[in-house]
Amino acid sequence: MNLQQLRYLNEIVHQGLKISDAAKALYTSQPGISKQIRLLEIELGIEIFVRNGKRIVAITEPGKAVLAIAQRMLQDAKNLSEVAQEYHSQDIGHLTVAATHTQARYALPAVVKQFIKRYPGVKLGLHQGNPTQIAEQVLCGEADIGIATESLMLYDELITLPCYEWHHCVVVPPGHPLLNEKKITLQQIAQYPIITYDFAFSGRGKINDAFAKADIVPNIALTAIDADVIKTYVDLGLGIGILAEIAFVAERDHHLCKLEAKHLFKPNTTRIAIRKNEYLRAYTFEFIELFEPKLTREAVAKAMHQRD
Repeated sequence: MNLQQLRYLNEIVHQGLKISDAAKALYTSQPGISKQIRLLEIELGIEIFVRNGKRIVAITEPGKAVLAIAQRMLQDAKNLSEVAQEYHSQDIGHLTVAATHTQARYALPAVVKQFIKRYPGVKLGLHQGNPTQIAEQVLCGEADIGIATESLMLYDELITLPCYEWHHCVVVPPGHPLLNEKKITLQQIAQYPIITYDFAFSGRGKINDAFAKADIVPNIALTAIDADVIKTYVDLGLGIGILAEIAFVAERDHHLCKLEAKHLFKPNTTRIAIRKNEYLRAYTFEFIELFEPKLTREAVAKAMHQRD
């Protein structure tokens, strides 16, 4: 048994049980991977995969147990490498952050600017996606940190740390009738076409819950994953917008008007997610603290230890 065999096993599963795709991802040959997996099965005395001819169609129950152990061993091997890298070059490396559009566009720019200034030798990557995609990227190692509002807490394999609380707001064009109201209501909002987030994004569930609790069916005319898209269509007069308050910047969005909606929708909490048992480089702790000052290295390390 060797780490290469475990990498082959993990990649086959990651590629949806397609050996050809695993071979491409690992820059090796399909027959070579098949041979090594067979040797691993012979050594362990079990069938890891269910096969139909030469094609893998499923992973066996003992295979699932082997995969879980293999993934832990691969993670430990990666951690060993990170420890050595930390010792030899503390300010050089890679950091990949997966975040939703709202976080990437409005919450992260100042953090990224500070981080790059402090760590010019660290190559920083920024991936955007929906919360489920973000969680999966962190789980499979494609991202070191995930930042989102929804879904992250649904994954037991992740440690999620609360950062800051935020609210939704309503945006309308200048001269809109809602601007005459002292305190808008759900009933008033429901009289107009609504442009807001796709269900998977930025606290959309809190919006749905508020209307459902009030027994009101809103007219959701258009949904998007991008707050800037929502504002664009509001500006065109296609409806009123409901979006994250952080995504409304008065200096930039002077062509729109913001209405408070804290009394209408429950608050949301943005969270950071990291893999369990992950070795975090010093600059990773630094990035997390830049994003949320209360998440110091000591606080993050304590949270990781408590969840072991």
